[in-house]
Amino acid sequence: MKPGPDDSIKQIKAGALISYLAIGVSLLSGLIYTPWMVRQIGVGDYGLYTLSSSLISLFLVDFGIGEAVSRFISKYVAEGNQDRVNDFLGLIYKLYIIISMLIFAVLFIVYFFIPVIYMELTPEEIDKLRVIFIVTSTFSIVSLPFITLNGILTSYEKFKLLKLCDLINKILILTLMASALMLGYRLYALVLVNVFSGLFIIAVKLLYIRKTLPIKVNFKYRETNLIKEVFSFSVWSTVATFANRFIFNIIPSILGAVSGSTEIGIFGVASTLEGYAYILSGAVNGLFLPKVSKILVNKKDGGHVLPLMIKVGRIQYSIIGLIFVGFAIVGREFIYLWMGEDFELAYYCALLIMLPVVFRVPQQIASVTVIAMNKVKIQAIVYVVVAALNILFSSILSSYFGALGAAVSICMVYFIRLIIMNIVYYKVLHINILSFIKNCYIKMSPPILITFIVGMIINRFTVYNLPAFLIKGTFIVVLYIILLWNISLNHYEKSFFVKG
Repeated sequence: MKPGPDDSIKQIKAGALISYLAIGVSLLSGLIYTPWMVRQIGVGDYGLYTLSSSLISLFLVDFGIGEAVSRFISKYVAEGNQDRVNDFLGLIYKLYIIISMLIFAVLFIVYFFIPVIYMELTPEEIDKLRVIFIVTSTFSIVSLPFITLNGILTSYEKFKLLKLCDLINKILILTLMASALMLGYRLYALVLVNVFSGLFIIAVKLLYIRKTLPIKVNFKYRETNLIKEVFSFSVWSTVATFANRFIFNIIPSILGAVSGSTEIGIFGVASTLEGYAYILSGAVNGLFLPKVSKILVNKKDGGHVLPLMIKVGRIQYSIIGLIFVGFAIVGREFIYLWMGEDFELAYYCALLIMLPVVFRVPQQIASVTVIAMNKVKIQAIVYVVVAALNILFSSILSSYFGALGAAVSICMVYFIRLIIMNIVYYKVLHINILSFIKNCYIKMSPPILITFIVGMIINRFTVYNLPAFLIKGTFIVVLYIILLWNISLNHYEKSFFVKG
């Protein structure tokens, strides 16, 4: 069952293509569907919907075991030891039963403290949130063990099916939500749609694995040493995962405590735009873990990933650069035409939380190397410190400036994390980060800066209407591509964009 080189390359290409199709669906739904949904359910309910989504993300974590599944199964598959795979999964699923019970206890307690936690919500909003909380909590507990399915598919390099499920999930949610709203259903139906779609995708992955992969989970297996090995990896990965998710997912709760549902809605729009920017520039990130692992098989020094990091980073930086500079120039008009004047503040929020992404996305290969070299403990400590700073900064700033204060907090802590992790990449992984900065950021920045300056000059002479927005947006894209092609791209990169 071990995939050959050609099959692996085909899976990566197919996975990347389907990833961009899924992104296209997300963008289309955001541009057309989201404003309509807000008008149908109201800004307040949209804020509660955003809050419920953050609750799902907050509790639906795999405690680092998902990464452990991918890491250990990849090793066993490479060794051709299928029995070891089956034994390992039997152990993992028993661990998840214990974890699910613990999560249930925590959620049960949290339910009774909802009025205390979200003091700025009205009694009616509290009642709605309680119903949503029950639904999302139940879904989190039921679906938690099945997070391992992604690790299994990744280990067997089934990227095509993995990304296809993501695409189907987005289309299914969009279709069902639109149907529910047209039939007159509101907030509760939207939450149930997410739950139904999630369960359906789990069923698809289970069926595929059962039919195509030689996996037969051995629930009778026990081994103390393996449990210790898994925990040594997963505990710190869990800490890093929680801390990373807290950066964004705790913000709606903080805003709910100090600002109210309207500010949550504004932040929800801004975070959606940041999410689009991130996934557009990093659609292929998850496909490079096997490649990095192969590089490090015989070479334990992370410095050997530098050529790949520069190659991938330059392409990602050129993409995120266009997204950011384009949004900086036409983003205000875009939000005005898209969501209306009530959400103008979302432009400044989105700009602030996008800025660190411009520098973070090109370093994804280094982030993958942290996992491959099992340095997640260091990463976890950094993430915890930064998450704590974010809670402190956002609690203070949000009480005075609402969603804008939360965005300022995220921008600051992300840059702090970026600086610290660059030191880790250099000192611990031995990646020549200065060489990366020179070959990626410095050499690829001129088109971004020139386009930004030209765009700001044009902004002084344009008005807010759809024709002007389209003309200016098209001009900015064309100008950036011309500058990028003639100033920054090398031969390999030009062939990458031409041939795909």
